[in-house]
Amino acid sequence: MLMPSIFGENLFNDDWMDFSFPDVDKELYGKHAKNVMKTDVRETDNSYEVDIDLPGFKKDEIEAKLENGYLTISAAKGLDKEEKNEKDGKYIRKERYSGAMSRSFYVGDELKQEDIKAKYQDGILKLSVPKEEPKKVETTKHIAIEG
Repeated sequence: MLMPSIFGENLFNDDWMDFSFPDVDKELYGKHAKNVMKTDVRETDNSYEVDIDLPGFKKDEIEAKLENGYLTISAAKGLDKEEKNEKDGKYIRKERYSGAMSRSFYVGDELKQEDIKAKYQDGILKLSVPKEEPKKVETTKHIAIEG
């Protein structure tokens, strides 16, 4: 059966009609790639700069918290609840994301919440996480014994 397609993708993407080998054409993050926060981490002299793509989220739908040395970024989005009404028709394809996602990074136990700076603009959450100061190794000082 011929199905309409947009840019080579089946418009009516029904899994039961997919007779290909699913493991052959998996993306980097697998079937649920849309639920993964795409993240870039850049190291500078004094900090780690983290950029996380969160397109379509509002600032109040995103949360960043620091607990037990882990920095956790969470985002939750719900589409309009009145879309459940099937009187006006039913969906044959839904591509807009609704749900929750989170990602955690270990940043160390010494870091405090006020040390981390966050900014959300144009669908990108930018975090600046300062590096921990390297702990100085104490050198043993020997005392000369006379005699």
